Amino acid sequence: MARKENISSSVIKRLPRYYRFLGELKAQGIDRISSKELAQKMRTTASQVRQDFNCFGGFGQQGFGYNVEQLYNEIKQILGLNNKYKAVLVGVGNLGRAVAAHMSFEERGFDLIGIFDKNPSIIGEEIRGIKVQSTDNIEEFCGEHSPKVAILCIPKAAVGEVSKRLYSCGIKCYWNFSHYDLSVAYDDVVVQNVHMSDSLMILCYKISDNDLSNHSTETQ
Repeated sequence: MARKENISSSVIKRLPRYYRFLGELKAQGIDRISSKELAQKMRTTASQVRQDFNCFGGFGQQGFGYNVEQLYNEIKQILGLNNKYKAVLVGVGNLGRAVAAHMSFEERGFDLIGIFDKNPSIIGEEIRGIKVQSTDNIEEFCGEHSPKVAILCIPKAAVGEVSKRLYSCGIKCYWNFSHYDLSVAYDDVVVQNVHMSDSLMILCYKISDNDLSNHSTETQ
């Protein structure tokens, strides 16, 4: 597997979708798929599929297609899903509880090893076999277990202080559900921001745009 330099974010964003579709094909017992067939599932073009894979050295053979299991495993390796990076989650409100309880971390390259909250009524609860600890214990826990990643499910107002403590513990990778811009505060962190409200507004736009298109067609 050869990885080229400066791979675009749009290619990287498509990799999980390739991985998911290939997993479904594998479960169905399908051994091979062409770039055209994969493109149809991805709602893109066969040329785009080939270009995406060429960023990592290319897979498959012309006229022969792709070996589904091999391609699935190659993308799994590219995404680093076998790494099992140690992660902690901070914030056990409704969102944090759902993320902690239902996200398949182990299948996506991470090992959730600690959960923290400041609410005394939550501390001591167990979620997926992990006891919720006080945020007062963050430094001690990180010093003992050296997590690489922090998942932030706390209000924006609390992120500044908490991220400062996590950063001082050596954590520079974040899955951030708050609206706090960590990359401005720290220029050497790796951050994946999750803005669910943005996603909902984009859905609203798509519905509105579709309604306008249908209305335009009806009035012609």
